[in-house]
Amino acid sequence: MATQSMTAKERLLAALRGQEIDRPTWSPFLAYWWEEHPELSNSMSMLEFLDGIGADPLIRGGGLAWDIAFKDTQTREVVRGNKRYNTWETPVGTLEMEHSYSKAGNTWFITKHPIEDAEQLKILMWMYERAVVTYNTNADEAVREAGDRGLIVPLVGSEGKTCFQSFVEKWIGTENLAYMALDEPEALEECLQVMWRASEKTIDHSVNSLADAFIFWEDTSTTNINPAMFRRFVMPEITMWGNKIHAAGKMLLHHACGHLRGLLPLMSELPIDAIESISPPPTGNIDLPEAFGMIREDIALIGGIEPVFYTGCTDEELTRRIDYLLSKCAGRRLMLANSDSCPPSVTQHQLKLPADYLAGKK
Repeated sequence: MATQSMTAKERLLAALRGQEIDRPTWSPFLAYWWEEHPELSNSMSMLEFLDGIGADPLIRGGGLAWDIAFKDTQTREVVRGNKRYNTWETPVGTLEMEHSYSKAGNTWFITKHPIEDAEQLKILMWMYERAVVTYNTNADEAVREAGDRGLIVPLVGSEGKTCFQSFVEKWIGTENLAYMALDEPEALEECLQVMWRASEKTIDHSVNSLADAFIFWEDTSTTNINPAMFRRFVMPEITMWGNKIHAAGKMLLHHACGHLRGLLPLMSELPIDAIESISPPPTGNIDLPEAFGMIREDIALIGGIEPVFYTGCTDEELTRRIDYLLSKCAGRRLMLANSDSCPPSVTQHQLKLPADYLAGKK
């Protein structure tokens, strides 16, 4: 451990690079939790809250260094009751997506994806052929505002994730995409090649920003794609991103919150610096000590506190889990965090406890 006290930004950058740090990092991921606590989110920034509890603020998706617009495409959003409709109208056809609102979950779920066949895929390709990607100063502003209090990690990728993952989650859907990947892989690849050109431009703008590291919301999981699909449709885009980002002396974090056991050997081939939100069961399917044995030594793992466990654990169980991870992952690039989104029922005490506990491990 370093003997001299470090700022949160210095500590996080050193941890990602495998350098000496003054104490283990603790960087809660407040997705969903933050929105459910307006008494906090309406009065302070997320960085201010995390700094205030003694955590190391890792602001995932903090700002964008780019904007994307689709020329000659009219976008509309209409809400009717518990249904929300998004449309993309072009001279060559219209795509429509339907969401349904769940009161119990307080969220919107996609109930109809825009693309059902290869003909509709051509509409998306037409849109991306006319995509215009420009520079956005939001990332620079976020980095300046944060200073040394935390690490701002902006999003990259024209969809905020790989284009193929956007097929899974948004444009096509898991089931239909599985059939298209078998029946019409060339049509998928043709569309991806066009989309990747816009995606690459987000990287070009991002590396010119003040940010030191970037992230993409991949939600990687074998519940949606198999290793063959990952290698053919996903890895080329991430490889392009990582090579450009590394050439600029910056880092790339791969958000992956699902079942990774079958994909970690392939992910280890990618030019990434960290796998963020890796989770043990039941959210994921592999614990961090085993995962470290399946990846390169220069890849950090960010996570370890599983969401279901976090909601019901005692203070003793939480500190015991921290000690287990620190012991079993000693010598590797471990960065402690809750894995993926934070359930709203997690208390402020539970978020602060690891920071207080780790402060005693200098």
